[in-house]
Parts: sequence; structure tokens; C-alpha cells
Amino acid sequence: MLVSSLLTSVGINLGLCILFFMLYSILKKQPGNFEVFAPRLLAEGKSKRISHFNLERLLPSPGWVRRAWKPSEEELLSSSGLDTVVFMRIFIFSFRVFLVAGILGIFVLLPLNCVGDQLKSIDFSDFSNNSLDLFTISNVKNGSKWLWFHFCSVYIVTVWVCYLLYYEYKYISLKRIAYFYSSKPQAHQFTILVRSIPVSSGSSVGDTVENFYTEYYPSTYLSNVVVRRTNRLRGLINDAKKLYRRLVHLQSEPNQPKLKRGCCFGLFGRKVDLVDQYEKKLEDLEENVRLEQSEVSLAEEKDVRAAFVSFKSRYDAAIAFHLQQSINPTQWVTEQAPEPHDVYWPFFSSSFMRRWISKLLVIVASILLTILFLIPVVIVQGLTNLNQLEVWFPFLTSILTMEFTMNIWRAYRDIRENVMATYVTTVVSEVITGYLPSLILQLFLKIVPPIMEFFSSIQGYIAHSDIQKSACNKVLWFTIWNVFFANALSGSVLYQINIILDPKNIPAKLAVAVPAQASFFIAYVVTSGWTGTSSELFRVIPFICSLVRKPFVKSEDDDIEVPSISYHREIPKILFFGLLGVTYFFLAPLILPFLLVYLCLGYIIFRNQFLNVYAPKYETAGKFWPIVHNSMIFSLVLMHAIAIGIFTLKKLSIASTLIFPLPVLTLLFNEYCRKRFLPIFIAYSAESLIKKDRQDQNDPSMDEFFNGLVTAYQDPALAPIRYSSNSPNRNSRTSPLISSEV
Repeated sequence: MLVSSLLTSVGINLGLCILFFMLYSILKKQPGNFEVFAPRLLAEGKSKRISHFNLERLLPSPGWVRRAWKPSEEELLSSSGLDTVVFMRIFIFSFRVFLVAGILGIFVLLPLNCVGDQLKSIDFSDFSNNSLDLFTISNVKNGSKWLWFHFCSVYIVTVWVCYLLYYEYKYISLKRIAYFYSSKPQAHQFTILVRSIPVSSGSSVGDTVENFYTEYYPSTYLSNVVVRRTNRLRGLINDAKKLYRRLVHLQSEPNQPKLKRGCCFGLFGRKVDLVDQYEKKLEDLEENVRLEQSEVSLAEEKDVRAAFVSFKSRYDAAIAFHLQQSINPTQWVTEQAPEPHDVYWPFFSSSFMRRWISKLLVIVASILLTILFLIPVVIVQGLTNLNQLEVWFPFLTSILTMEFTMNIWRAYRDIRENVMATYVTTVVSEVITGYLPSLILQLFLKIVPPIMEFFSSIQGYIAHSDIQKSACNKVLWFTIWNVFFANALSGSVLYQINIILDPKNIPAKLAVAVPAQASFFIAYVVTSGWTGTSSELFRVIPFICSLVRKPFVKSEDDDIEVPSISYHREIPKILFFGLLGVTYFFLAPLILPFLLVYLCLGYIIFRNQFLNVYAPKYETAGKFWPIVHNSMIFSLVLMHAIAIGIFTLKKLSIASTLIFPLPVLTLLFNEYCRKRFLPIFIAYSAESLIKKDRQDQNDPSMDEFFNGLVTAYQDPALAPIRYSSNSPNRNSRTSPLISSEV
């Protein structure tokens, strides 16, 4: 890729960023857009739809940046929880890493790369037509003493990253413990989930659990809630919700036709009042829901051999969780209970065999998805190398060289037009090689997070947070393989299909392949990082959906659904950019300024989104951080492997030998962190639990909390539905036949 192609990509994406900022600054002030750009503030009553007009609403302003920057970390913690703080710490950690790496890369390594002439000298008189390869380590002469600066940089950055990893792990661990001490009593702290409950004939699951824990935990056992299969019931409730929304919309729109003919798609038959028709259907659905709730509550065959068991203290629940409950380890299997609103209830409606088969299907489907994703990768790499693309598809030659444009201009035989045609040809080529590949890849990657979330949901996780953590790992490693390795290897070693079949030479092959793709990844950071993050601020899809929905639906502030951030979409993206920065800082340091700009944009934009848009739906108290730590360790080891290969290719064998201790020391450091900090993210210590329990002994509200704990894990599908088809005064038909608290 030429410098001009990179500048074209930067120009396009910078223009899009500025456009998004200006549109956001103007549109967020319009009352009709509050539900898109400030749904959290509307739902919490902190913002009102002001309809009076003033000129300031039509002018862009940077005030939102100051408001996003202003809140402290403690204020963010109190308003959005520890998960939000940990997410923002990823940006802070990454910025600190690449600030030091950027100083070394831009002011030390980049000048050394530029003065080299292994490939050729840089032509400053025609700077835009220089290849970006001239700014990489590939341009330094083999055996040059200047390579020792690159060697020292690898050591410096490794030590710096390890220090920051230790500091952040310790900091977040202390934050997690402090957050636990300051939190109010929560149901999941006193509860465990018990599965594979052995039930004897003539006995129910509830009686079995009650007898077991009354016998073995007589002084600490509190209550249990048996899990029931409610998949059919949830389907009925969803149908009722949809019909209720349709009815409310029909009643709230005075211009909406209330009558239609009864048959043949409304063309023939007598006219029917739609409001009455919907009300009758809703009443029937409510009756079906009540009957199904009663059947589920009474029928023992609807019971799942699982129950949420609550105890009188956190310490007692921890003991029950960690101890093997039965002589047979496959029975009375315990695990930590998630928060009540974090429970993934469909998990319990599937059988053990179905979950086991689902896990196998997920593995097969993930492999197939990885293979299929190589198709867009090959297309992208073809676009970055126009010569290769013309070899594959000869008919594209005329298009890529703009022959049809040249023919038009030749008809006029005018020098000016020929110059313009050449200019158009150059611009098209720069757009194709500089901007289009990263855009295509980004569009294909958009579908990966929801697919991985679906895969995780059928694997057998009992909590939405566990599903998101699993999906986060899947998306991260999928991105590393399909974007980093597949692009690097297919792009630079296109004629060596056996690249993976020779593992002994992987470092040497990576040393050749990875630097050659530096220009593509710089453009990828600009497109996916700059523009992608700016589009997060503008919320393109929700805004378009709002425009389409406005003429048909009038939404009130109480009806606004506040979204939550998709961690499995955003965290892998940040970590992948971290991998690019760590691996390329000494190979192609030109990538670092673009990464730093992305991190600054992401930090401000996501702080703004957490304050105005996103509200937490669950709290893991920072359990995503081990994923960040493991990803950075992998990035360091990968960087060391590439460094060994690159110094070997550059005829600096002593440097290659001296790099070998680095991956060993890095893995030892990771093992120490795993022993020192990871247990804090898995479970709280006895010291913390007992101290917290003692704090609550004198709390007068604990009795009320324990009374609520008895029904905290009741399946929401068994709760009375709140829809009334007639009036706010509900008659007996709208109450359940049997209370959900039974």
C-alpha cells in the first residue's frame, strides 16, 4: 500500500468521524431524539423533552465532551457499577501501554526504519507514492547495529506491559473487594444452585431438597425454590406482550383505522372492531397463561431436578458451594447462583442430553464459521493487492485501470481531460486499496458477535453474564485468528499453502508475513477504530429505527427500554487493537499514533454512552478483567515469537537468542498473577465473607431481606401478568389461579 492510499483512508474516516460528531451534537438536542441519544436519562427522570425552540439546538457544540470527561471514577462506579469501571480501565491501561510504546516507536524506531535502505530509500520529493513498507523494520539493513534499538524496545515494552498488568490486576482486585464490602445484601450472595438432585419415587424435588438440607445444614439452611420448565409458558407470555403493544398502539393513535373486514385480508366480510377483537384475544391469552401457570405450579413432571437453595449467611452458602454434597459426585452438583435478573431461564427447559449435543454442535459450527470467514478474508487481501486481483480475475483489469473512463476522454483528444482521467484512476485505486478492504472486513465482522452469543446461549450457561463472557472469548479468538493470522498469512504468503504444515518455522514465517500486512492493519485501525467508535456515539441503527417508527408509534418516557452495552462486542475489539499495537510497535511503529487516537476517542465516547445511554442489567464485579489479562499475555508471547523470527531474518542471531528468555519470563509472570489474583475473581475469601456477615448482624433490614429471599429466584414466567383488557380495576380473571409465591 502506498502512503497516498493510507492518506485517502485516513481522510475518508476522519471526515466520517467529524460528520458523526456534528450530527450527534445537533440531533441529541432535539426532543424527538432523546430516546435514541439519552434513553437512560429519560428513564431515570434526569432529562425531559423540552419542546420550545431555540437557535442553540441547531448548532453543533463540544459540550458533551466536557460533560463526559467530568465524572470521576467513583461517580461512574456508583451510577453504573464495577463492570463499567473495569471496561473503562481497559482504555486507560491500553493508553498507558501505547503512550510509552509510541514514544519509543515514533521518536526512536520510526526514524531508524526511514533512514534504512534495505528495500530502497524514501523519496521525499514524491512522498505520497512511497510504499508504507519503507517505514517498517523491513527497510533496516540486515545485520545493522540499529536493530539493537528494536531489540531493546522489545524488552522495555515487555517490562512496562507486565508492570501495568500487575498494577491493574491488583487495583481491580482491591476494587472488587471494596465493592463487595460496600454493597447491600444481595440474593445471589446467600444462594447456590443445586443440580442433578436424586429424587426417589413418591417424593417431589422440593421435598427432597428440603429434607436433605434440613438434615445436613440444620442451623444454616433457609429456603429453596425448585426450578420448573416454563418454555411453553414463556411463549404464551411473549404472545400476550406483542398483542398488548399492538392494542396500546391502536388505542393511542386517533387516526389509526379501528375497523376492518373480517376475511380475505380485510377485503370482504362484515366490519370488525379491531380494539374489541384484540381485547378478546388478550383476555383469552391471559386465561391460557393463568391455566398454564397453574399446571406448571401443580404438576410435578414440570419440575426440573434443580433448585436455588438459600442460606442464612454468605459464609454458609460458600461452604455449601465448595463442599461436595454427596458420596456420588455426579449428584447434588452445586454452583454459584447468579443474580435473580441475570438467570438465563431457558437453560433449565433443555435436557442434559440436549445440552451435551448442543456443545458438540457449537464446536462444529464454530469451525465451519471460521472456515467460511476465510472467503471475505481472501477477497479483502485481493483488494489490497490489485496486481494479484487482476491475475485472479482478468476482466477486472479494465475497471481497475478505469479503461472505460480513458476511452471517453480519448474521444475528446484533450490533454486536460486525459490528466483528469489519470487522476480519477489514481483516486479509485487508492480508495480500493486503502479504504475498501478494511470496510468490507468490518462489515463481515458485524455478524460475528451475535452468532457467538447464540452459540454460547446453547452451551449450558445459567446466567446472561456467563453467556456474554463466553461469547467475549469466542469473538476475541475468532478475530485474532481470522483477522490477524488469516490476513497476515494469506496476504503475504499467498503462494505457500503449506504455511501451517510446518510448525517449526512459524516464527520465521510470521516474521515475513506480519510486517508485510502493516499497511492493511493501519487502515483497519482507522476504519474499524475511528469510524466504528464514532458510529457508536451516533447510534446509527437505533437512530434509523427511530425515524422509521416515529410516524406509527408515540412513545412515553415510562415506556422507554434502556439498552445495556454488549461487552462481547466491544471488549474483543479493544483487545484486538491491543494485540496489533503490541505486535507492530517495533515492526511498524506508524500504527501507534492511530491507536492512541482510537483509545482517546473510545474513552470519551463510551463514558458519554454510560452516562446517557447504557444502564447495567447485571453486575459481575469485574469478572471480565482476566480475559483482558490473558489476551495481553498472549499478545506479548506472540510479539516475542515474531521478534525471534525477525532478528533471525535480519542476520542478528545474538538478538534472537537473547529474546528467548522473554516468553518464558512472561509466562512465569502470568502464572504468578493467576495464583495471586485470579482466585479473587472466582470467589470471595472466608475473611471477606465473615467480615461482611458480621457487618450485617446489626442491620435491622436483614429480616425484611430474608423474607424477600424466599421468593427472589421465582421464575418470572410464574408471576401474575399485568395486562388488563378492560380497565385498571382487574377482575378475578386477571389474577393467577395459584400464587407464584407458593
